[in-house]
Amino acid sequence: MTARYATSKEIKKWDDLIVKNPDGGNVFSSSEYAEIKKLTGYTPRYIIANKCAVLILEKKTPPLGTFWYLPKGPGVTTSKQLFDTLEAIRPLAKKAGAFVMRVETELDRSSRPTLERYGMKKAAPIIPNPSTITIDISEPLETVLANLPQKGRHAIRRAGRDGVTVKRVAATEENAQIMYALLSATAEGQFGIRNYMYYKTFWQTFEKTGRGQLFFAYFEGAVVAGAYAMVLGEKSTYKDGASVRERTAYGASHLLQWNVIEWAKEKGALIHDFCGSPPSEDLKNPNHPHYGVGLFKLSFSKDVHDFIGCYDLVLSKIRYTSWLKVGERAYRHFYYKQTKDYYY
Repeated sequence: MTARYATSKEIKKWDDLIVKNPDGGNVFSSSEYAEIKKLTGYTPRYIIANKCAVLILEKKTPPLGTFWYLPKGPGVTTSKQLFDTLEAIRPLAKKAGAFVMRVETELDRSSRPTLERYGMKKAAPIIPNPSTITIDISEPLETVLANLPQKGRHAIRRAGRDGVTVKRVAATEENAQIMYALLSATAEGQFGIRNYMYYKTFWQTFEKTGRGQLFFAYFEGAVVAGAYAMVLGEKSTYKDGASVRERTAYGASHLLQWNVIEWAKEKGALIHDFCGSPPSEDLKNPNHPHYGVGLFKLSFSKDVHDFIGCYDLVLSKIRYTSWLKVGERAYRHFYYKQTKDYYY
């Protein structure tokens, strides 16, 4: 198995190549995502390893060399495919001065012992959904709605009766500001978020290609909740969600999410990914930081997936050790000091 850099012609149709990967493609390996990550200092590298299209995000980390990150990749479905793909890419990585390849493929968590025997090292996740909840939306919408857990079905119908409405809106400057304000208020004390420019660019970039959509839920004329979703191939992904702190209308976020599912089906999605939840063993743990988020998503589906998370394939032990001891901490500190944003 060999790997090479993609041609300019292949890069122009990158998303089509990603969808043909064994995993059916992931929106976080798309050309749109690659463009957005340039904002945080990454240089995209597009690689073809046998028939697998692999997005590499490269950061220069002098004097150690370069850091290679494979967001939600490579798009494989077995440990053997993973190892074969990484071995094919290894010569390109070493030639580019990489001391590590950080992979975040969505293999099942049961693959972890095999990865560790192969010499891969556990790392902190970059995209924060090592566990997630999905829902099958391949059936007609009436069937999907009827199959929802009772709590979710009731909340959707109740919100509609009480006067909540949902609209698909453009990611204009005004709407992006509204969404970011909602997101900031929701995140306070719960989780960290990036700066406004990153989110606005993200929302507008995916919108321009027809792969992303911003939604607002309204009650009595005011925006009470917002959501952003993307779609690639047969899978849609719920990326950002936020609502006003004071609950003004029961079920507004549920009706909002239902409208996301309707849009996803129009775009050809068969699976909708809620993009993050507590791991399966912590779904009922009220102390888990994502417990509330998990409860909301479980009201749509009980289909929980636990992935392997992030793993490092070490290419240079000496430089990787230096990275862990000093380099990573220093780069993250100075990057945040300069930009007030996250390094990865």
